[in-house]
Amino acid sequence: MENKVFSFEKLKFWDELRLFVKLIYKITKKFPEDEKFGLVSQMRRAAISVSSNIAEGTSRSSLKDQSWFSQISYSSLMEVLSQTIVSKDLNYINDKEYDNIRSITENLSRQINALRNSQLSRINK
Repeated sequence: MENKVFSFEKLKFWDELRLFVKLIYKITKKFPEDEKFGLVSQMRRAAISVSSNIAEGTSRSSLKDQSWFSQISYSSLMEVLSQTIVSKDLNYINDKEYDNIRSITENLSRQINALRNSQLSRINK
């Protein structure tokens, strides 16, 4: 059993972020070898950025900083989605993989936006 000590670990969607990163790594492992330093690297770094920026943001003391890192996390998520679309266009992923990533991305985007909106609303009080 994991000991959840830090605030980012206690977020409802933290485990989903971890699974998302794992999924991106698993799917990109099947990409052509010549994409190793291209799309594979870019997608993996963007996926890691989603969770890393949530973690970093929760460690910030100001709500303004926290919301900024939530925004960066959201932007990285959109980067992964864009790269997923390109991957489908290039036939590196199939329809089922695409639909799965898209569904997870939509769910995570709602949760990241909810976190950011909560942070912003507390700034404006």
